Amino acid sequence: MNLKALKEQALQNPEVKAEYDRLAPEFELANTLITMRQQAGLTQDELAKRLHTQKSNISRLERGDSNPGWKTLQRYAKACGFELSVQAQRHKTAV
Repeated sequence: MNLKALKEQALQNPEVKAEYDRLAPEFELANTLITMRQQAGLTQDELAKRLHTQKSNISRLERGDSNPGWKTLQRYAKACGFELSVQAQRHKTAV
């Protein structure tokens, strides 16, 4: 079974699906960070050197294993040649 099939199977469980949906913003942030770095043509090590930090810190950010502050995210984006902004969306609530 490949990863995609495993994910589809797991998401059929309502509890797993609810938790996956709850974590979706964190997954999206991690994917955005990785995409910025890759589009900049940087390795984690190269980005770490630009940010005067260690590769393990970059890895932790990209895995979602940390809770970065706004300034950290701005520095990460700038080092990759991007500018960070925030967009607010209203949640749809169940009635």
